[in-house]
Amino acid sequence: MSRRPQNNTLLTVGKYAAVAGYVGFALFPLYWLLKIALTPDQLIYSEGTAFFPSSVTLENFKTVILASDFLSYFGNSVIVSLSTAAVTALIAAAAGYAFSRFHFRGKRWIIALMLLTQMFPLLMIIAPIYKIVASLGMLNSLTSLIVVYVAFNIPFATFLMQSFFDGIPKDLEEAAMIDGCTRFTALRKVVLPLTLPGLAATLGFVFTAAWSELLFALMLISSNDSMTFPVGLLTFVSKFSVDWGQMMAAGVLALVPSCLFFLFIQRYLVQGLTSGAVKG
Repeated sequence: MSRRPQNNTLLTVGKYAAVAGYVGFALFPLYWLLKIALTPDQLIYSEGTAFFPSSVTLENFKTVILASDFLSYFGNSVIVSLSTAAVTALIAAAAGYAFSRFHFRGKRWIIALMLLTQMFPLLMIIAPIYKIVASLGMLNSLTSLIVVYVAFNIPFATFLMQSFFDGIPKDLEEAAMIDGCTRFTALRKVVLPLTLPGLAATLGFVFTAAWSELLFALMLISSNDSMTFPVGLLTFVSKFSVDWGQMMAAGVLALVPSCLFFLFIQRYLVQGLTSGAVKG
């Protein structure tokens, strides 16, 4: 009789230990990022493997904020990421609703073509995308990044939104339409409020993808005024040295918008991911 409570205690301790180990493993790179950012330049190489620096400084953060173009890169990334997330979510919500509620000729072919676009590696299509953007005179503009990011995120975002619309009974819309609502009014007042978790999940996915994207930003932007922060981080790498402290400080600062964004949508995000993964 006494073994069962003991076994339950060991099992509980084991679960918490496993969770703590996983969390520690996941957060360790972030700790190391912050540790290097707070380490004085003269100690980075001499104490590079030390778990705790012997002294800390905010000089790297001051240099990044006051003596570099990081704030410009930072602002460009905020504009691109928020614009991409908003436009993609709007288009994906409309397309997901259409795929979920309507049956039309060629629907399966359209879905298949959208899935096909996700099968090609980006390196295969970066050259054609560059030529198209160059021919339109849109190189070195944030608009070109927004358009490209929206185009590449719409397929997945559409399927994500469709899964949420599929989980909402059509009877709710039909009841609203019987009461005198138009389809658009029923969509706006009945369906969309129920899909807020899905919109949050879509916004979170697209924002993160646009915020951390490097390849297109590197190929389409060469002007220092239009660089986003992933490209801007490369400016801390010179031909013969790397400013590790400043680069890590910039990396820490670049985490702030993502953390604030997910803090804002967290009440919907978990619910959205779980309800989108299990339909019906």
